[in-house]
Amino acid sequence: MSVLIKNGRIITADADYIADIFIEGETISTIGKNLTVKADTEIDAAGKLVMPGGIDPHVHLDMPFMGTFSSDTYETGTRAALYGGTTMVIDFVLQKQGNSLQAALDEWKGRSDNNCVGDYSFHMAVTDFNDETKKEIQHFIEQEGITSFKTFMAYKGALMIDDRQMIGLMEEVKKHGGLINVHATNGDMIDYLVQKHRGEGKLSPLYHYLSQPEVTEAEAAERFVDMANYTGCPGYIVHLTCEGALNAVRNATKRNQNVFVETCIQYLIIDASLYEKDFEGAKWVMSPPLREKKDQATLWAGINQGMVQVVATDHCPFMWEQKLMGKDDFSKIPNGHPAIENRMELLFSEGVSKGKITLNKYVEVSSTNAAKIFGMFPRKGTIAVGSDADIVIIDPNEKHTLSVATHHMNVDYSGYEGWELTGKVKTVLLRGEVAIDNNECKVQKGYGKFIKRNKVKQVI
Repeated sequence: MSVLIKNGRIITADADYIADIFIEGETISTIGKNLTVKADTEIDAAGKLVMPGGIDPHVHLDMPFMGTFSSDTYETGTRAALYGGTTMVIDFVLQKQGNSLQAALDEWKGRSDNNCVGDYSFHMAVTDFNDETKKEIQHFIEQEGITSFKTFMAYKGALMIDDRQMIGLMEEVKKHGGLINVHATNGDMIDYLVQKHRGEGKLSPLYHYLSQPEVTEAEAAERFVDMANYTGCPGYIVHLTCEGALNAVRNATKRNQNVFVETCIQYLIIDASLYEKDFEGAKWVMSPPLREKKDQATLWAGINQGMVQVVATDHCPFMWEQKLMGKDDFSKIPNGHPAIENRMELLFSEGVSKGKITLNKYVEVSSTNAAKIFGMFPRKGTIAVGSDADIVIIDPNEKHTLSVATHHMNVDYSGYEGWELTGKVKTVLLRGEVAIDNNECKVQKGYGKFIKRNKVKQVI
């Protein structure tokens, strides 16, 4: 199978030029001007942007949470991602306390194997670090190709680990060439505020937000970067939302420490005023919660300063009926937000089209940096000879409107209903196969591959 993409404007993290791309099998074979090769399929990309497929390193598909499961399966979620230009996701395997990491991986594979439409990998979330868990780390990095380990400084009594466990895990992960991802918010303080508000009868979604003030994130981020600095372990803060937390990272750079930072598309473009919409605010109940306008300005600046390397989604959708579990108590609302399909187009429209970021920066934060940080570059995250032919073709001028009526995520509302965007994903290739064309998915469940990853490098 061969594909020739002609006349496109190719954008990578560090280049911008017009050329043709010839694909043989799953990889890019030749890039050049006016290629005359014969191909099984020819795509004319004149007037369009040709970019590396998006990588979303923060999703939760078919995830057990609060007695239910997130509503997108590995099939529906990875298919929706492809429609939006994301060709690869990294999901989180959650260890059950008292069980092994391997048991958790086996459980997650039972849901993901042969079900993914797009490519995928896993982070391993460690919720119970002990002498037995410690013995599993090397195997996961060297044999399973899972090189990143998630920790929670929140969700007390369920997922949260203490600082003693964090330090022990960091030392072991560093020894074998891995990386620690962290949910950095102060679980004890949040738990106190949740109970306080509930005790006062303050039960609306607004109090989800008020139970997680900026200080809970800023303090935990600072504590995490200090522990990472002490151990020398590479650190990556997931879904960072606010000025105080980013300042903790800025401070760490003064001692020449390198900490990777991810934010999510929602924190760049919507804010906490949505929690004042009575129970409709439950649509945006996530942790950390949406923040203020000043935090959006900080995050956009952080992207352009190179302080924020990745824009992900933390995609964790729940049907409205599931959200209603918390109609009388905000602490029972399943945490999560649907965005896996919208990220690339929202970031293009709100970032590139509005002049907040360049095209090169767009590719960097939506694809290339994630590939580098998580050990997949240059196989993923760029357009280069020998790289996987994961390619998204965008019409930069086409206007369209986001709606539950047209999205492919398995959720019965949109967090961005009625948003008018400039820039539309037209065609998506995944490892050389045309996966999306004319708003139709051309690849089947099971086409997605598990991607083993290499050891982590501290510099990107």
